[in-house]
Amino acid sequence: MVKRLKVATIGGGSSYTPELVEGFIKRYDEFPISELWLVDIEAGKEKLEIVGELAKRMVQKAGLSIEIHLTIDRRAALKHADFVTTQFRVGLLEARAKDERIPLKYGVLGQETNGAGGLFKGLRTIPVILEICRDMEELCPQAWLINFTNPAGMVTEAVLRYTNIKKVVGLCNVPIGMEMGIAKLLDVDPSRVRIDFAGLNHMVYGLDVYVDGESVKDQVIEFLTDPNNSSFVKNIQGIGWEPEFIKALNVLPCPYHMYYYKTKEMVGKEMESSKKEGTRAEVVQKLEKELFELYKDENLDIKPPQLEKRGGAYYSDAAVRLITSIYNDKGDIQPVNTMNRGAIASIPYESAVEVSCIITKEGPKPIVVGDLPVPVRGLVQQIKSFERVAAEAAVTGNYNTALLALTINPLTPSDQIAKEIVDEMLEAHHEYLPQFFKEAKV
Repeated sequence: MVKRLKVATIGGGSSYTPELVEGFIKRYDEFPISELWLVDIEAGKEKLEIVGELAKRMVQKAGLSIEIHLTIDRRAALKHADFVTTQFRVGLLEARAKDERIPLKYGVLGQETNGAGGLFKGLRTIPVILEICRDMEELCPQAWLINFTNPAGMVTEAVLRYTNIKKVVGLCNVPIGMEMGIAKLLDVDPSRVRIDFAGLNHMVYGLDVYVDGESVKDQVIEFLTDPNNSSFVKNIQGIGWEPEFIKALNVLPCPYHMYYYKTKEMVGKEMESSKKEGTRAEVVQKLEKELFELYKDENLDIKPPQLEKRGGAYYSDAAVRLITSIYNDKGDIQPVNTMNRGAIASIPYESAVEVSCIITKEGPKPIVVGDLPVPVRGLVQQIKSFERVAAEAAVTGNYNTALLALTINPLTPSDQIAKEIVDEMLEAHHEYLPQFFKEAKV
C-alpha cells in the first residue's frame, strides 16, 4: 500500500500559498502528495478561505487527487504530517509596518529581516515557532520542518538550540533568485548555473559561480559593476555597487548586503520611499488587497502572474524542490539553512548557517567551504552573534538581552539609540511580546 503523504502549511492563508500549491502540482510525479492542510489563526480565517478555495480550483484543474483541508486547528493539521511548512507573520503586515517605520524616526534602517525590524520580527516569531515544534514533537515527531518564516536564519537557530526538532531546514528564495538572475544576465538556462553559497540567511555570499562546471565568477562580478544588475530581488531595488569595491570583494554579495555596505544610501532611500508611497509593508498591503480580490474570482484556477510583484518569486521552486529532494533522496545540491557541522570554519559547529548542501533523505549535508574569505568573515560572524543573542532574548523575554542584541547589530549606531528604539518598539508590539512584560525592566 502506498503511503499517504500529508503536508501541513502553517500560515496557509498567506498570499504566497498559490505559489506552494503550484509547486506541488508541478512536482506531483516526484512527490505524490495526498493531503495539504492549510492552517491559519482566527484573524486570518477569511484569507484562508479565499486562498484555500483557489487552491482547490488549481488542484481540480490539474486533475489531481490532492485533498485540500482548511482549518484553524493547528494540532489537527500536524497530526501524522510528513512535512510541515511554516510561512506565517505574527502581527500581520501591520506589525511589519511598525518594524519599518519606527527605526526610521531615529535615522536607522527599518527593514523586515535586518537591524531593528529583523530583531523584533524574531522576538515575535520565535516563541510561536517553539510552540509549533512542541506540538510536532508530540503529533508528528518524524516530520520535517521546512521554515520559510523570516528571519529564517534566526528562526532556524532558535529551533536548533531550544527544541528537540533536528529535522529542520530553513529556506529562502534569495539564493535561487540570484541563480535565476545570473542565468538571465548570462543568457543561459538556469539549470546550467550553480553557485557555491556560504554565509547566513540574507547575509549569504556566492563564493564562486559556474556554468556547466566552469567558473564564470570574474564575468559575473564584471556584470555587477553595472548599477542595473546590482540586485536580483524585486523588493530591493539596487543603487549600484562601486565597481572598484565589488571587484576587490571578489565574491558575489546577495541583495541584502546593500543594507550593510550602503547603509547611508539605503536609509535615505527608505525614508524617501516611506514618505512617498509608504514603507514596503504598506506597499505590500495594497498589493495583497489586489491579490485577494483576484483570488476571489471563481474562474481563476491558476497562480496569477501579479503574485511575482509580492517579492516571493521562485518560492514554490525552492520549497517543493527541497521537499521532493528529501523525499526521493536525490543527492542534488541546494542552498539551505541548516546546522553548520563544521562547513564554515569561522562559525560554531551547532549554529545555523546558509550554505550549499547535498540534499538526502537524512536531510541537508553541508558542503565544507573552510574559512570564509577575510573581507567577509567578520561581518558574517557579527550577524551570527546578533542572531544568537536575539534568539536568547526571544526565549527569555529579557530586556537587557534584547538591548544587547540590537546594539551589537552593525546597523545600530549606538547603545543609546538602540535603547530608545527597543523601548518604543516593545510598546508598539506589546500584544505580541508577552514574554517581555512578565518582569520589570532593570
